Amino acid sequence: MSLHPVILSGGSGSRLWPMSRAALPKQLLPLVSDKSLLQDTVLRIQAMPGVGAPLIVCNNEHRFLIAEQLHEIGIEPSGIYLEPAGRNTAPAAAIAALALARRDPEAVMLLLPADHLIRKVDAFHAAIAECMKAASAGHLATFGIVPDAPHTGYGYIRQGEAMEGVAVRRVAAFVEKPDRETAARFLDAGEYFWNSGMFLFSARQYLEELGEHRPEILAACERALDGSRRDLDFCRLDREAFEACPSDSIDYAVMERTRNAVVMPADIGWSDIGSWSALWEVEEKEAAGNVASGDVWLDGVSDSYVRAESRMVAVIGVQNLLIVETPDAVLVADKRRDQDVRKVVEHLKSMGRSEHEFHSRIFRPWGWFEGTDKGERFQVKRIMVKPGEKLSLQMHHHRAEHWIVVSGTARVTREDRVETIGENQSTYIPLGSVHRLENPGKIPLHLIEVQSGSYLGEDDIVRLDDAYRRT
Repeated sequence: MSLHPVILSGGSGSRLWPMSRAALPKQLLPLVSDKSLLQDTVLRIQAMPGVGAPLIVCNNEHRFLIAEQLHEIGIEPSGIYLEPAGRNTAPAAAIAALALARRDPEAVMLLLPADHLIRKVDAFHAAIAECMKAASAGHLATFGIVPDAPHTGYGYIRQGEAMEGVAVRRVAAFVEKPDRETAARFLDAGEYFWNSGMFLFSARQYLEELGEHRPEILAACERALDGSRRDLDFCRLDREAFEACPSDSIDYAVMERTRNAVVMPADIGWSDIGSWSALWEVEEKEAAGNVASGDVWLDGVSDSYVRAESRMVAVIGVQNLLIVETPDAVLVADKRRDQDVRKVVEHLKSMGRSEHEFHSRIFRPWGWFEGTDKGERFQVKRIMVKPGEKLSLQMHHHRAEHWIVVSGTARVTREDRVETIGENQSTYIPLGSVHRLENPGKIPLHLIEVQSGSYLGEDDIVRLDDAYRRT
C-alpha cells in the first residue's frame, strides 16, 4: 500500500490577525521557521521514505502562492485541486480520495492540515507507520495528541480497547470542546487525547464509508471531479456541483459514524498554531518568559509575545500581552483573550475595510505590489516583477500611470509601441491606453508607480490578455 500525503490548505486564520489575512493566511506565512507552515508540513512528510508526491486541496485565490512555495522547496505535487467554495474537510478529503483511487486503487491517504506544527518528526513518522498497519486492516485512523494541559480549545477523543499487533486503540467516543473543569477531568483520566484533525486511511475505504454515511457528499464530489478542467498546473473542480455539496467535517461525516475508527496516541510536539498564545507556548522563551521577533526592545516585560514586522517596537513595564506590528496594523491584547482577536476581523468586515483581507504588500503570480502613499486623486505603489514574468495586457478607464524604474529592466507595451527602459528612466501610461509591463531580464524588476485619476481601485483593470488566465 502506497502512502500519499493530502494537504488541506483552507481557512484564513483570523485569530492570528494582523499577520494572517484572507489573501495571505497563516499556512502561507513563516511563523515558526524561515519557511511557511505549508512548506514545513510538506517537507516533514517528504522526509519519510517511500512517500508519494503531495496532493493539495486549496482555495482558488491561493493557487499561485501555493504553487510558488512548493517550487521554492523543490516539490512537484501530484495535483493542486481548487475548491470554488469552502465545504469543510469531508468533501475536500473525498475529492482527494477519488483522484487517488482512480490512479492507484490501493492508495493510502495521509490527510494533514497545512498549518500545524510538529516538533518530534521521528515520533510522527513512527506513528504514521503504526497507522499504516491499521489502514491495511481496513481501519480509519486519527492521530490523538497526548495532552499536557486541560485545553478547552480542542475537541477530545476517548480511547477504547487495545488492538492486537498495533499501537492504535479503538475510538470509544469523540467529545466536543469541553469547559475547563471537564478538560481537567479528561487530563486526570489519562484516556483522552486532543483531536488533531489528522487522519490516515485508504482512499477506497474512506469512499466506501462516505458512501454509506453521507452518500450526498460523495455524489456531489464525484460530479465536481468529473466536471473538472485543467487550468495551467491546477485542476478546477466544477463550480455548480461542488457548491451544491453539503458542508461537513471528516469527524461528523465519517469518523463518528463508522465502526472502523481507531486512534493513534501521539506524543509528537504538536500544535495547531491556532492563536498568538499557542505560538507563544511553542516558541523558545527568554528568562522573563517573553518571545520577541523582529526589531523589539523590552524593559520590565514578562510572559509576553512581541512581534515587529516593519519598524522598531519598544515595550516597557507590562506582562502577559500580545503585541503584533505590521506595516498597516498593530494588535495589542491580553494574552488570556487571544480568542477574541477574531472580533477585530469581524469588525473590519462590518466596516467595509480591507485590513482583514489584504496586507499592504499584495502578491500576484508575476510578483507583488505595495502601497506607500495615498491621497485625493493619487496613490503611489512599489512594484516588483519577477524575472521573465509579465502583467496582463490591460487598460484603465479612470486613471493614468507614471512608472519609474528603480532597478532591473522593464519592457513596456503602450498601444502598438514597445520600448525598453532601465534604471532611473521613466514612462507614462495615459488614461485609456492599452499597455503591458514585462521583466525581460534575469534579476527582479523594481519600480515606483504613481497613479492619478478620479478612481484608483484595483477593479478598474480591464484585462485583454493574461498569461495566468485571469481575463
